[in-house]
Amino acid sequence: MNTLDQKINTHFSGLVVRKDLVKTVKGNAIVPTYVLEYLLGQYCATSDEASIQTGIETVKEILRKHYVHRNEAGLVRSNIKEKGRYKVIDKISVALNDKTDAYEAEFSNLGIKKVLVDSGTIKTHPKLLVGGVWCIADIEYEFKEDKNAIPWIMSTLKPIQLSHFDFKGYVEARKQFTTDEWIDLLIQSIGFNPELFGKRSKLTQLIRLIPYCERNYNLIELGPKGTGKSHIYSEFSPHGILISGGEVTVPKLFVSNSSGKIGLVGYWDVVAFDEFAGKQKRVDKALVDIMKNYMANKSFSRGVETLGAEASMVFVGNTQHTVPYMLKHSNLFDELPEKFYDSAFLDRIHFYAPGWEIDIIRGEMFSSGYGFVVDYLAEILRSMRNHDYSDRYKEHFTLSSDISTRDRDGINKTFSGLMKILFPQGGSSKDEIEEMLTFAIEGRKRVKDQVMRIDTTYPTVHFAYTDAFGQSRTVKTLEEETYPHYYNKTIGEPEGVTPKAESIELDFPEVKVNQAFAGPTVKEQHLTFQENQRGVSYDTLFGHYLSGASRIALTDPYIRLFYQVRNFMELLETVLKYKPIEDEVAVHLITTEDEFKGEQQKENFEKIKESCDSAGIAFTWEFDKTGTIHARHIETDNGWKILLDRGLDIFQNYEMNDTFTFNNRLQQYRPCKAFEVTYLKDKKVFF
Repeated sequence: MNTLDQKINTHFSGLVVRKDLVKTVKGNAIVPTYVLEYLLGQYCATSDEASIQTGIETVKEILRKHYVHRNEAGLVRSNIKEKGRYKVIDKISVALNDKTDAYEAEFSNLGIKKVLVDSGTIKTHPKLLVGGVWCIADIEYEFKEDKNAIPWIMSTLKPIQLSHFDFKGYVEARKQFTTDEWIDLLIQSIGFNPELFGKRSKLTQLIRLIPYCERNYNLIELGPKGTGKSHIYSEFSPHGILISGGEVTVPKLFVSNSSGKIGLVGYWDVVAFDEFAGKQKRVDKALVDIMKNYMANKSFSRGVETLGAEASMVFVGNTQHTVPYMLKHSNLFDELPEKFYDSAFLDRIHFYAPGWEIDIIRGEMFSSGYGFVVDYLAEILRSMRNHDYSDRYKEHFTLSSDISTRDRDGINKTFSGLMKILFPQGGSSKDEIEEMLTFAIEGRKRVKDQVMRIDTTYPTVHFAYTDAFGQSRTVKTLEEETYPHYYNKTIGEPEGVTPKAESIELDFPEVKVNQAFAGPTVKEQHLTFQENQRGVSYDTLFGHYLSGASRIALTDPYIRLFYQVRNFMELLETVLKYKPIEDEVAVHLITTEDEFKGEQQKENFEKIKESCDSAGIAFTWEFDKTGTIHARHIETDNGWKILLDRGLDIFQNYEMNDTFTFNNRLQQYRPCKAFEVTYLKDKKVFF
């Protein structure tokens, strides 16, 4: 275990599990993650390897004996008959038979129906009536002469969810973790390796948890296929339900006028619509109208009666086009069905999660570290729906008066949710509060900016806030920073000339993110880049500065691991592109020797040297023996010194072994880490 895993096991003993165990025990059982982790939490919530292995075998045995596979349902029914009583793990739904005035259960995989359920069980577990619940149940078999009699009897039923938890203990344990450690613990709890995600990407993942801890929260996430958009809502919590966007009706979702039966919003904390996008999908306009009212007022009507509910609404779907394409030709809601492509409906969404910033899920992204048993975390989040943290920024910051009540509500609910998830104990710093507030504003701004493109009658809103000293700060979305020409244009506006990158002179008092990055003008300046920004490459960053140089030196102590050496090779490719074919350039690298794989490091450099010799580049390197170099920079004999706060390590993790992906082949398709570059005209370079 690493240091974080040890700390997790120390402060949350018995409440965490190693996340790779789910795959180990799952086999061919088609059950949600929270069901498997419920069992793992009973037998494997420990750091003792021997106990874990014993627990794994116990859980496997439980699944083998009691989980009902549909193709083995006949065998299980036979076991119940022969033994008289048998325990099963299955998804159970209950309906009221008004002819017999009795509740009857149906077992999804076992294939038996009309099993009598007493009223007390329904009062204790009302979700059985809507959507079905995964349970552990004891079934008995008693044959009767009456042909209409049902031989199946349910003697016990226990939904698979935590029975109790200590919220005070959870809050006290949170105090033992730094903010970064806590975020990594939550990312591991979701099932991902936090080392492969930047801070912004982690927050985007955690946004998906807000509907579980914030009542009546409306979230949309649109993005490419395979980014795990629906996983949280189908696998994470017994309090959420995922339904197909095309398979819902007013009675199913809200209320049936004929029977008076309340729909999904009355029983579930989160109702998520999968595959929500798709222009050709047929949608009932009555559903859209009642949904608009519910999302705005937390209520819906049944005849003359108005009913309230607390379910959060989540909409996830796939996009077919890139972000710049959508911004140029339409807007970021372009993929939605026609009936939902309605400004009044869309304006009720509190946060638009940028699904295009989330990488497609790859095998190495899954965690083998420790995280909360998801059922435990699900109960913690559910308990926090009773709290309101939306005022925790008001001591330090004030939202612009230009922001409307609806926009303000969206920002406040997102901020409240993030604070509940990250700082349930309080004690957040001013900088941390500002970071969460800015992120919340950005998500609501993404909604409003697109709504204004759809309906020009909406007034322009200046999304900004002021600090306690009266200094105002404007918030922009990342796609606005990256594609300002397309983001701010009106549909149908004649095409103009795409502006060059804005860059900031060194004597400018405020450092800002560059916009529409097409490469800096060659001059002294300072540029900053946001996490997940795209369109950046070594060519655009360094090409024109390296052009004309005959000697170039890179000082970077971290050219050791394979991906770091590959980054350096890509810098040499830039040198090659910008030098005249008839000229030669000397490139010298100063780095540190890898403590464990120094020989492999030298071998890689030798291979690079062999390649450079035939391309007009004289490559040399040296290892720093003092161990004192920390700064990272490029120096050239044409008088430039380029300071790199992250060295060449500016890109997020990507699949380097997949030849058929553009982010492998072309740097501009890779999302960036947050980094800064300073260009200095320095005639006193070491040459």
